[in-house]
Formats: sequence, structure tokens, C-alpha cells
Amino acid sequence: MCALRARDSLRGMTVLMRLISLILVVGALLMLGADAVSSLEKGGEVTVRSVGTIWALFDKNGLDFFKAWVNHHAAFMEQGVYSFLVLPGWAVSGVLGVIVAFIFGRRLGPE
Repeated sequence: MCALRARDSLRGMTVLMRLISLILVVGALLMLGADAVSSLEKGGEVTVRSVGTIWALFDKNGLDFFKAWVNHHAAFMEQGVYSFLVLPGWAVSGVLGVIVAFIFGRRLGPE
């Protein structure tokens, strides 16, 4: 009985992770489309929104606070954090979504 309950719980977690991966990939496609439209609006000049730019669209004060916190409390990680913040937003979301989908994808054979 306990094994059946654990299997159902694991199956539910797998479905949830597949849904999260789908949301991440769809979000990446939306961001890629927004960058393409922005590039077309600017006459062909390539426009790519970074993770920092997307974060600033939602909460500029939060981004500034986070940068100040990293600068004062985690200076050893500052370069890595700033490098992450300049990555394209669609790439971060899309790669993470594909990795999660690969890990929690459908299994072949009996379950």
C-alpha cells in the first residue's frame, strides 16, 4: 500500500515538473518573439533583452537591491552574478526548461 502511494506521489511530481518545463519553454519562446519584434521595430538592429533587463521591467528596485547585496555580502560571486544577469532571457529560460523536460520526460516501458 505504501509503495502504491509513493508511486502516485512520484507520478504527480513528474507531471508538475513537466508542466513547469512547458511554462519555461513557452516563456522562452515569448521572450524570443518579443526580441524579434523589437528588432524589426528598430529597422533590423538586433535587440536582445538580458535577464537583468527583464528583471528591471518587473522590479527595478529589487534588481538594484540585489546588486548592492551581492556587492557588499558576496563579493567573491559578483562577477559570476553579473555575467548571469547579461545572458539573454530567452536562453536562460529555454535551456532550463529543456533540461527539466529531459530529466522528467516520459519513460518508456512499464511504469
